[in-house]
Amino acid sequence: MRRVVITGMGIICPLGHGLETVWRRLVNGRSGIRTITNFNTELPSRVAGQVRASAWATRPEPSRADRAGRLAQIAAAEAVRDSGWHPATAEAHAMAGITIGSGCGALEALSEGARLAGGVDSSFMLRGMIHNIATDLARHFGFHGPRRAVSTACSSGTHAIGDAARSIALGDADVMLAGGTEAAVTELGMAGFAAARALSTGFNDTPHRASRPWDRDRDGFVMGEGAGMVVLESLEHARARGARIHAELAGYGMSGDAWHITSPNESGDGAFRAMRNALRSAGVAPSDIGYVNAHGTSTPAGDDIELAAVERLFGAAAQGLAMSSTKSSIGHLLGAAGAVEAIFSAMAIRDGVVPPTLNLDVPSRDSVIDRVARTAQERKIHMAMSNSFGFGGTNASLVLRAI
Repeated sequence: MRRVVITGMGIICPLGHGLETVWRRLVNGRSGIRTITNFNTELPSRVAGQVRASAWATRPEPSRADRAGRLAQIAAAEAVRDSGWHPATAEAHAMAGITIGSGCGALEALSEGARLAGGVDSSFMLRGMIHNIATDLARHFGFHGPRRAVSTACSSGTHAIGDAARSIALGDADVMLAGGTEAAVTELGMAGFAAARALSTGFNDTPHRASRPWDRDRDGFVMGEGAGMVVLESLEHARARGARIHAELAGYGMSGDAWHITSPNESGDGAFRAMRNALRSAGVAPSDIGYVNAHGTSTPAGDDIELAAVERLFGAAAQGLAMSSTKSSIGHLLGAAGAVEAIFSAMAIRDGVVPPTLNLDVPSRDSVIDRVARTAQERKIHMAMSNSFGFGGTNASLVLRAI
């Protein structure tokens, strides 16, 4: 099995566009969560992490893609540019692939089609398919290798990166563009999650306080939107061309709860097994991990279930472990969350800085794990874990390592 490394990263999210800009704002404790402005809402939840209109000016070319597709294009263009890799031969094109994850997919296009009823145009169904996002990117970059779309709720972005890494490890590709995208801050998306009583409703007047993982006063997650994309390569391919390597993607683990459509199993066994499998894949012990980027959505049940699963897995190594939830800054990007959070984990390794958990004022319960409340911490991180535990009990974890 070939080793897999990250050579390019790109991001657009509620904190802005561009890797360095977003990272600086994140570690400085900025929040991208605000009152919803891109449509009028009388819903119980009126806050979200929205991508600002100015970011759309960075779109690489005119496109008929849905909003989720355009976000993916922006993040992908940055990731490819950051990697410095461009295929120069037919073989190089054939050995470059794409895996995209999205939970809701082209929700904007589907909403538009529902309003138009019989007046939809010939491209409506194509634009509504999640796979079309990957197709557009493949056409734009000329990647002719393995291509797939992953839709596994809130773990889609993590699964996309993990699956892409396996394509490289097994020799099906030398390079993969992978990540997640989501644009569910729409009338339909907000109404649907509001009806499921999943969203925060108690902080409409103070949006920046609404996402508060592990805090006693949390009352639901905050919807976010954006995209995170990475360029993955085999270690040999990256070294042969003298590429800068951000981190190694050392481990990937998965599991399923088979329990409930929204709630995780109260035992936390699914989360535990996904993390354990990721460690096993990487060939490392819990004590090797210095930082966990938690799924941490700010839901009353989910946060403490994940915390207990991490405590169970790490045992004595939980003492002094740093774990934070960056959803406190940008909200829950659903299918894009795992990809964005994997990028944050790589940046934590690069810079030796652990991003904070905002709004963690009074923890709902004590733990020996340092949840990095309110302020970033300087820590030397050699290995990090990124968790994604989606609706329906679809769980995935990645292990990243300095190289």
